[in-house]
Amino acid sequence: MTPNPLGLFCVGFSGETAPAHLAPWLADGLGGVILFKRNLTSLEQICRLTSDLHRAASHPLLLGVDQEGGRVARLPPPFLTPPAAAEVGRTGDPVLAQALARAMGRELRAAGMNWNLAPVLDVHTNPANPVIGDRAYGTDPETVTRFGLAVIAGLAEAGVLSTAKHFPGHGDTALDSHLTLPESPQPAERWRAIEFVPFRAAIRTGVPALMVAHLRCPALDPDRPASLSRVVITEILRGELGFDGVVVSDDLEMAAIAARFDIGEAAVRFLEAGGDLILICHDEARQRAALAAVLSGLKSGRLSETRLQASLERLARLRTGLPEGGTRVTAESARTVVGCAAQRTLPQAIRLAKSQAERIEETPSS
Repeated sequence: MTPNPLGLFCVGFSGETAPAHLAPWLADGLGGVILFKRNLTSLEQICRLTSDLHRAASHPLLLGVDQEGGRVARLPPPFLTPPAAAEVGRTGDPVLAQALARAMGRELRAAGMNWNLAPVLDVHTNPANPVIGDRAYGTDPETVTRFGLAVIAGLAEAGVLSTAKHFPGHGDTALDSHLTLPESPQPAERWRAIEFVPFRAAIRTGVPALMVAHLRCPALDPDRPASLSRVVITEILRGELGFDGVVVSDDLEMAAIAARFDIGEAAVRFLEAGGDLILICHDEARQRAALAAVLSGLKSGRLSETRLQASLERLARLRTGLPEGGTRVTAESARTVVGCAAQRTLPQAIRLAKSQAERIEETPSS
């Protein structure tokens, strides 16, 4: 059977309702949809939107959001306002982090979403890093590992898929990949001793998906960005680290890629490198251009049917356990979870634990 390239795409859109072109894509097997703050305005509107998207899909739909906490939180009140990862990490309490992730996951699930593009597993080693900063759980791989695994577990307990990001590690960069292509210049030994550590642990514990970063990593691949690199995705991530889950690209519209590659060429190169799910978060014309390029690559033989079928099979495994036939939610049912008293106490508990931990650190020893 010829692979369906639509199944390899996850797309975003503008507005509070699904655009007209999305319904036929969903009916024809679109891989996933990602939602942003621009799509999410109230509990009632969110439930209508997610219900419409699930109902239009021909198979259980991956419906995702970046709900990390802190400055990367997409959902409006009455949803939780989770603290930034750095604040969570400073509590020293992964059990509390797991409880917060479970609560966030329960809210997502109640409102019709089943996939969180979190946690961040980057180790924040460069204080000048403009894009990671407080999105990281800490400045050492042990802290990031302990808290990252706790968040993955908490989301799983709520029935929500997680995505570890941004492999091979975005923590030592000094530029923002939304604006340009950053370089992470550390030697190969440092990558394996620091940056790979949280990802290796997440893979061993069964994280279902992993996002690759738009980074130049000369010690790993001097020729291509990590997100388009067969060395990084197939040889290191799949071969060396043993990951057989879904590899998601970071948004191909980010300037790190879009300023250097035609979007269709970038999509094809990502798949050639061993990636599975192409993320294009904004523009319909670019989404169509990338889809046309993948179809052309399949017809010409540049992309083999075997290669694409392997990605579709990984995505099918990822969807195992998601509700068959879509999910219909209502604001009335969601309100029993979203904003309930038991949920609201957790962010405050995190902030209190952080303050207590910081006071202990500041107390001089006798």
